[in-house]
Amino acid sequence: MKRASRFDLVRKQKAAQNAALVVLLILGGLAVAGPSGLLAWSENLRLLDQREAQLAALQKERAALENKVALLHPDRADPDMVGELLRSQLNVVHPDEVVIKLDD
Repeated sequence: MKRASRFDLVRKQKAAQNAALVVLLILGGLAVAGPSGLLAWSENLRLLDQREAQLAALQKERAALENKVALLHPDRADPDMVGELLRSQLNVVHPDEVVIKLDD
């Protein structure tokens, strides 16, 4: 009886060790090849650089739009900006102006 229980104990210990080894191998595999592992590191850095460049372009565009909005404020509109918008959107010109169309 003792021999059978000892055999069962050894078998359970080996099964536990094998399970622990499998878990460690899976964790190691994920550390190397997982979505945030070593192999994905360079891809993540490339995406970060790409997003930072995109963010810089969007911030530049936002600054330009904020400037345009400030120039078109109803209380203190810039006459040059108002004239430019009238000419481009409503096709309005002064009588003494000449319009030259450029083909694209």
